[in-house]
Amino acid sequence: MDPRLSQQIERALIQDAAELLKLPLQRVRLDAQMTDYGFDSIAQTAFSHQLNKRYGLALTPTQFFETTTLGELARHLADRHGAHMAQALGIASTDPAPTPPPVAGAASQIKRVRIQPARAPLSPAPAPRLTPSDKAAREEPIAVIGMSGCFPQAPDLDALWDNLRAGRDCISEVPSTRWNWDKLADELGLEPGLAVNRRAGVIDSLDQFDPLFFRISPREALSMDPQQRLLMTYVWKAVEDAGYSAASLAGSKTALIAGTAASGYASLLTQAKEPIEGYSTAGTVPSMGPNRTSYWMDWHGPSEPIDTACSSSLIAIHRAVSLLRQGECDMAVVGGVNTLIAPEAQVSFSKAGMLSPDGRCKTFSAQADGYVRGEGVGMLMLKPLSAAERDGDHIYGLIRGSAENHGGKATSLTAPNPKAQTELIKTAFQQAGIDPATVGYIEAHGTGTPLGDPIEVQGLKNAFDELAVGHALPADYCGLGSVKTNIGHLELAAGVAGVIKVLLQMRHRTLAKSLHCDEINPYIDLRDSPFYIVRDTQPWTPLSDAQGKALPLRAGVSSFGFGGANAHVVLEEYLPATPPAASSESMAPALVVLSARDAERLQALMRQWLDALRRGRLSNAELRDAAYTLQIGRIEMPHRFAAAVSSVGEWVECLQAALAGAADGAFHMGTSDEADAFLLDESLAAKQQAWLAQGRYHELLRNWTKGMVFDWDTLHLGALRRRLSLPGYAFAPEHYWIAADARKPVPTRASAADAPHPLLHRNTSDLSAQRYAAEFSG
Repeated sequence: MDPRLSQQIERALIQDAAELLKLPLQRVRLDAQMTDYGFDSIAQTAFSHQLNKRYGLALTPTQFFETTTLGELARHLADRHGAHMAQALGIASTDPAPTPPPVAGAASQIKRVRIQPARAPLSPAPAPRLTPSDKAAREEPIAVIGMSGCFPQAPDLDALWDNLRAGRDCISEVPSTRWNWDKLADELGLEPGLAVNRRAGVIDSLDQFDPLFFRISPREALSMDPQQRLLMTYVWKAVEDAGYSAASLAGSKTALIAGTAASGYASLLTQAKEPIEGYSTAGTVPSMGPNRTSYWMDWHGPSEPIDTACSSSLIAIHRAVSLLRQGECDMAVVGGVNTLIAPEAQVSFSKAGMLSPDGRCKTFSAQADGYVRGEGVGMLMLKPLSAAERDGDHIYGLIRGSAENHGGKATSLTAPNPKAQTELIKTAFQQAGIDPATVGYIEAHGTGTPLGDPIEVQGLKNAFDELAVGHALPADYCGLGSVKTNIGHLELAAGVAGVIKVLLQMRHRTLAKSLHCDEINPYIDLRDSPFYIVRDTQPWTPLSDAQGKALPLRAGVSSFGFGGANAHVVLEEYLPATPPAASSESMAPALVVLSARDAERLQALMRQWLDALRRGRLSNAELRDAAYTLQIGRIEMPHRFAAAVSSVGEWVECLQAALAGAADGAFHMGTSDEADAFLLDESLAAKQQAWLAQGRYHELLRNWTKGMVFDWDTLHLGALRRRLSLPGYAFAPEHYWIAADARKPVPTRASAADAPHPLLHRNTSDLSAQRYAAEFSG
């Protein structure tokens, strides 16, 4: 393909689109979604007619469903209609010349990471057989490369670990803003004197969402089930935590499997007499949670909800592991979300005697008397180990094996089947190829019921005994615990909460104590067994093999659905086969870049980073890897900050100065709206090469903050870089909650008295310009 033709097509399409939409040329970009410019079905039809007439083509409006950006359309026209386009643009057909520097902002310069498949596809054969490479792929450990979550009294995973390490009980009374306890009996027609348990593990941010970031109107956001909002937010956070930008994964075979179900929010909409809109159903159907998120991220892997009650998120993890090993996806984001919105389930479970009267989950305790409900969200990003190591990913730990089954016929529909639990654990460990004598911890399902806990422990004992055929297991080497004693039973998200707890314990090499177990349940017999209850926070010391060599930390996680669907996952600490080779670092500074959708969010992001750096989140040795992660692992948004620094201390100084509004040549701030000239500057690539060769990094950064496109990978040629877990985007959460007694609820925003004008809702001016923002939900 003649590169000159490609560049001419790109320029022509920009001019054509600007003409049709009556926009300045500088406003039209090749890498933006055409729908961002208002291309609806009418505009698509008009645009196809315009292109057909001008270039002698035969495009239909359906073409814009396949090529959704002008850059993609330009490549399509060059590949499929090159002759027509060359003739129409007056370009003579010649032998390909050496490729000139690409146009800044052109599709050829928009870097998109394509994740390599874990293995090559099998050639068709009449009788497929499992080859050694296939077998290796199906047994390959799965790396956890990203994590995010929000749990009771823990808005992030750092706070969760602080609570676990401190042995904190995070249960409280469900606030009256959620359930009006004074009116509950009358509203639900409850019999007088019925005691409904008022305690649970609740999250403070259930009503919070940043819809405009996800291009959702405030009106539609109000009608969306909070579980959908939480999924979108925490999937994004997990991807960023893994060190990937959403743009780099667009179009990839990334799967999204999530434990989710109807939350009861739809009933609040009905009670509030909310009008039925075209988007109403999509906002409350559980399947739309993962589906909407896959749509937003442009992921082409499987996108599925899982509802097996308490085992949902762990079965989701098992499904994702299976998809990765079978080559049906290249990466997967997986987890679960649970919310306590409608009070009916709380009433029902109270009547059934399932809930602890004092609101404490006393797993393994002689005082066990039921569980306490909890809400939260947890997401993991998964990838085959070989691919994660190849791509320099940060690895929290490995999934070595997983299994699911059903209890079949038990004593009742909701009763556990100990034999099925035993077989489940055996299957997971056999798949992992791990000797139970090397496992130092089990995160139990542990709901804190008088008979459920003993049945689970007996199932574990039986599984370990049967797996250890031919040799006796030592006593008291494998700890038992349950995160439910801290945050309650997260039901749909219980399994992923347990996995996150174990991965945090591995990171800190510490076992967090299981609460409320001063006296062990008399039906639990741990004598001469491998197990002990972790009743005190303690170091997690690695076990050793027969030769005395320290083994990686290993653990199992169980989840049992009250309908009989069970899952178990085997986790292992990640220990690199060989230590990372030291790369030869140049004396060049690290170029750190931050961006956000508006000036207010950029300020929030900078404050977030300043706080993280002051708390020692990053060392000088990690500085260049951090810069690399920010360069290639974040979406580039309009409002930007950049600095060239040689130490964490210099970075802190730049952030302090920028937040104080100081003018300092050590950093640069700007907006991509000023980038009018970059798009069509054919000499930009040569200028960028000259700046790099001459060490003029501030020139590079100054222009980047104005909107210049730059291939950051060129800074790291020959260097061994790895992605780091770093602070992510600073969302702008606002209150979106329907009140059942409010006939015309609206999102909470600044009052009319606070607004500068009825049509101007917020003053977003800064030192660089005067500007206002307005948001309309009609």
